Amino acid sequence: MTAFWRAAAGLGLSVLLAWSAAAQDKYPSRTVRILVPYGPGGATDIVARVVADAMGKSLGQSFIVENKPGAFGILALEELARSKPDGYTLMIGNVSTNCITPMLYVKKMTFDFWTTIAPVTRLADLPAFLIATTSDFPPNTVKDFIAYAKARPGQLKYATVGVGSFPHYDMLNLERKAGLDMIAVPIKNGAGEAVTDMAKGEEQVAFLNVATTAPLIKAGNLKPLAVASDKRLSDYPDVPTMAEVGYPGIGTQQWQALFARAGTPKAVTEVLFKAATAALYSPQAEKVFAPQYIRAVPSKSPEEAVTWLKTDTETWRTTIAEANLKVE
Repeated sequence: MTAFWRAAAGLGLSVLLAWSAAAQDKYPSRTVRILVPYGPGGATDIVARVVADAMGKSLGQSFIVENKPGAFGILALEELARSKPDGYTLMIGNVSTNCITPMLYVKKMTFDFWTTIAPVTRLADLPAFLIATTSDFPPNTVKDFIAYAKARPGQLKYATVGVGSFPHYDMLNLERKAGLDMIAVPIKNGAGEAVTDMAKGEEQVAFLNVATTAPLIKAGNLKPLAVASDKRLSDYPDVPTMAEVGYPGIGTQQWQALFARAGTPKAVTEVLFKAATAALYSPQAEKVFAPQYIRAVPSKSPEEAVTWLKTDTETWRTTIAEANLKVE
């Protein structure tokens, strides 16, 4: 081989290697996993599947949802913490799993949440109903429910999506304000399983989001007593707000957010942020979200998402301290 051809071959190899490196650097170049800390059917799962589908289409790769319920969200959080900070393992969590759990169950976690996991963007929020079963439960209003519960101290059960979850705190606040004594029942697999249990009459009441409860309300298995929202919902004009029934400030607007491993390259985070934000306004999102009162509330930037999460965490830190809930 002449010197010319050796040089040409070397140049060709250099170009090939540079192209290969560029191809490897392009994100995403393979399947992306999105962990959901609950079983199928709840609001977090609903949002995750809509967002994953839209992100996959816009970025040209598969974004698959993996349900990993259990341990107050810790199983999913641990999985994310063990992953590489490369954007190929993500998580969609909510106020319970990615705000309350890191404070309440810090001793159960093998990593430091605040330095290991970072929000990419807030995604959506949705109101909750104070919901009741229609199975052998006469009250149809909050007033009647309060009277019914007071006459049966220690007998009524309410569903939560885990000890220390926001529906648990919401009901603890209502118990304290109304002078009730009820039994909390933590549901391992989240809101999807909770509504199924309630439809059977295994628990009588709960604070659960509108998206998850709507199908069973339509089926006649559940009945909304009040809504934790600033105003009544157009599809439920006869359901008063918690403020209207005398309990303002009780009930949580549940948020969903996208999380990645801390240390994920900024360029990858920006790709994720833009694709996730766009996904919230995709035709599929508009079709699924509107009937279930899921409202898109993306962050302005990944940096703003960090500030938002810190602020919300401090609010919940106060709530947790006031509730004085003991967990093992």
